[in-house]
Amino acid sequence: MKLQDSYISRRTFLSRLFGGWLVAFAALIGYPLVKFVAPVEAPDPLFVLLPASDYLSIAANSTKTFRWGHKMGIFMKAEDQSLRAFKGTCSHLDCNVTYKPDQRRFFCPCHDGWYDEGGRNISGPPPRPLDRLEIQVKGEKLIVHQPGAVLPPEVLA
Repeated sequence: MKLQDSYISRRTFLSRLFGGWLVAFAALIGYPLVKFVAPVEAPDPLFVLLPASDYLSIAANSTKTFRWGHKMGIFMKAEDQSLRAFKGTCSHLDCNVTYKPDQRRFFCPCHDGWYDEGGRNISGPPPRPLDRLEIQVKGEKLIVHQPGAVLPPEVLA
């Protein structure tokens, strides 16, 4: 039934309503799909603050993980008691690496990549060494930062 002064027919109204529902449904499904296929990468932080007592007390030739932005970081105390920190992701495809203390090497299980205890790539597909981070101990704080990063004075205090 068409009203006498109506600008739109029932068929046109229902077609537009159904089209609007389809657009809303496509957006509802499409947005998460696009976010999954092309995620937004957050930049790495300049530094992180860690409790020194938790990390300095680990045994020699062992590691402990920490959050480095949205990725994993690895704090390592070597056999000679020297301290090292690395980004805990493989330089090939960003898989998480693990430390094998019995072999004194880092292992990437995704494509059988190996790094020595200094983070240098020694076999497998990784194209470059693990990204190294610098460490400073200030009282009860352990400051892990990117090489060459200028730290705010309040962090160093």
